[in-house]
Amino acid sequence: MNSHVKPETGEQIAPTDLSRRSFLVGSAACGLVLGYAGVPDAALAAAPANFEPSVWYAIAPDGLVTVTCGKADMGQHIASTMAQIVCEELGAAWRDMRVQLASNDPKFNDPVLGAQITGGSWSTMMNFDAMSRAGAAGRIALVEAAAAAMGLPPYFKDELVVRDSVVSHPKTKKAMTFAEIVKSGKATKTFTPDELKAIKLKTPDQYTMIGVSVPQLDIPSKVNGTAKYGIDTMLPGMVYGKVMTPPVRFGATVKSVDDSAAKKVPGFIKAVTLDDKTGSTSGWVVAVANTYANARKAADALKITYDNGPYANVSSETLLEEAKRLQAQDDSGQFFVKDGDPAAALASAAKVVEAEYTTSINIHAPLEPMNATAEFKGEILHIYSGNQFATRSGAIAAGAAGIDPKYVVMHQAWLGGGFGRRLDADMMVPAVQAAKAVGKPVKVIYSRENDMTMDYSRPLTYQKVKAGLDADGRLIALSHDVVSAWPTARWGIPDFLSPSVDKKGPLDSFTVNGADFFYSVPNHHVRAIKNELAHNATPSGQLRSVAPGWTFWAVESMIDELAHAAGQDPAQFRIALLDGKGGNDGGAQRLRNTLLAAMGLAGYGTRQLPKGEGMGVACVSSQERKTASWTACVAHVAVGPSGQVKVKKLTVATDVGTQVHPDNIRAQVEGAALWGLSLALYEKATLKDGGIEQTNFDSYTPLRMSQLPEVAVHVIANGAPATGVGEPAVTVVAPAIGNAVFNACGARLRGLPITAEAVKAAMKA
Repeated sequence: MNSHVKPETGEQIAPTDLSRRSFLVGSAACGLVLGYAGVPDAALAAAPANFEPSVWYAIAPDGLVTVTCGKADMGQHIASTMAQIVCEELGAAWRDMRVQLASNDPKFNDPVLGAQITGGSWSTMMNFDAMSRAGAAGRIALVEAAAAAMGLPPYFKDELVVRDSVVSHPKTKKAMTFAEIVKSGKATKTFTPDELKAIKLKTPDQYTMIGVSVPQLDIPSKVNGTAKYGIDTMLPGMVYGKVMTPPVRFGATVKSVDDSAAKKVPGFIKAVTLDDKTGSTSGWVVAVANTYANARKAADALKITYDNGPYANVSSETLLEEAKRLQAQDDSGQFFVKDGDPAAALASAAKVVEAEYTTSINIHAPLEPMNATAEFKGEILHIYSGNQFATRSGAIAAGAAGIDPKYVVMHQAWLGGGFGRRLDADMMVPAVQAAKAVGKPVKVIYSRENDMTMDYSRPLTYQKVKAGLDADGRLIALSHDVVSAWPTARWGIPDFLSPSVDKKGPLDSFTVNGADFFYSVPNHHVRAIKNELAHNATPSGQLRSVAPGWTFWAVESMIDELAHAAGQDPAQFRIALLDGKGGNDGGAQRLRNTLLAAMGLAGYGTRQLPKGEGMGVACVSSQERKTASWTACVAHVAVGPSGQVKVKKLTVATDVGTQVHPDNIRAQVEGAALWGLSLALYEKATLKDGGIEQTNFDSYTPLRMSQLPEVAVHVIANGAPATGVGEPAVTVVAPAIGNAVFNACGARLRGLPITAEAVKAAMKA
């Protein structure tokens, strides 16, 4: 960002002002909280006063309403969404709305999570109420101020109308704009938490902004180039760092660095070997030079010798072997779900179906590669970057610098893609340590190869599912083991873990969410097993859709296998299981409705398809059970004799509760569905000799534009609380495609990605 928020007033201030601020540090659920303690600034104090009804927005004397977004905006337009929610209750004109991104001041922590984190499709669902109340509080305060300024008796305030940034009194024809009210200085009302909670918000039938596809506020700046991403950061005296990473993903140490050839590169400054106490990096060296081109040349000229560490011989195959070994042990892992006695029920079942499901390592690869710029100004460390977890990232930057977190200022930027990758802060470590070593601001930019081989990837997973049917074809038992690295446990934040139901200690629920489905089954066990080898050799992160991206692959594939074993239509089999006994708060019914909507829109079961074509269904409640989003998909595929799968159409229905911006919801669902398609058919990374083999888009091959199918989206908006839409459709596509492939050619696929070779082999099996 080019400017930042003055905590006391919400006014924009220059970065140089920010360096004069001291900081406070406190404790919270997620560890360190970083925040500002204001220092008087005479020039700023003399500026015209804004009206700040809430920490989330300010109204300037010119009537412009600037909403501060505490979420990372990576193209999902969450900043505009937050502004739209405020605007609805405030009564402002959309043309007067503006957005800016929050600093790491803890006052911008998520109202529910108590930290600055963006992920899990949580942003709208968790912030809708708080932003609505903030907007309503401003409207109430403006109305009272306008009544006083107009000379109206206090009881007349109920007759005032707020619309398009104007407060008017129809009877007397008096009116004041927001700008005039702010200039009057009479808008001073503040609200206690209890008063905010007591505000009566609009009902959906009263909405005039929510549910309208207004222009996104961030698009003009992104089109004209004024929007600043982390990679755009330019500071006086800034130099560049290029990282050299070891041949293994983690565990290496640098034995020696010969920089004699690098010294011949013009502009070369220094080679810095990282000493990273945060554990984010291992065995990295940074070449620092006056330009990025020279930093790259210098990095290539370095001769580095490594000790490749304990994971130098690990491969994808050894990770899978270890996963199978762990799953076979009765005492492995902890129970996430433990209802009934599946073993006893399976022993008496009329039919038992058992299967193994796998998913490969997957890479985020956002368009804007990882980058960060670090600058020390006296005792204050400034970090310029785009990140999804400011609370944790600030602490990591401080740890890399060896300073107290209270001395870290984080300048948030727009993100050129995140997808969970920027929940981690490894890119800040080399920037911080290089800046400290050379005494200048340093911008570090990963190459695509750095980004891919050192990604906090989606982990390789192995799942074993065993289920039983009674004589009438009803599901009576299901046992599900999930083996993977534990990405959330790697963060070292206890409150992000969940207690196991067998009281064996905390587990990473973000590796098993989705396995606790809403189908009714009286005997249901889910076991979460940590693959320690994968956890250490391939430090994993949260990739768009997180665990439901693999758990629903197993669940929805198994449900399909069970339906065929019972001789029933897979969609009708699901509908019978969604009877509400396995749901809460009507969740099963909502999921059933989305499935019916997708079936109807796709014409499922209404026509005979040509030979080699098939339709498959899946329905999911992504993400976490308590923050479910109801999504169903019908995939229509054609399978050629070679096993090549062509997806002809994806039909997705999603229940969003309250839709804020219809066009944005459709765009998010379409994008998520295509992301899911990419993971289902095309994306796979492999580990060999401890390192990721795929280094660029020639070997790691996401979905191309030429491979896009038709995507039809049906949005169910029923006025219930808003759900998330950024991730759910990712989780439903792969199993729908797998099930469609089976219906097209009889090949049952249990591993992702679904390749032509795998389909052909399954056709012969």
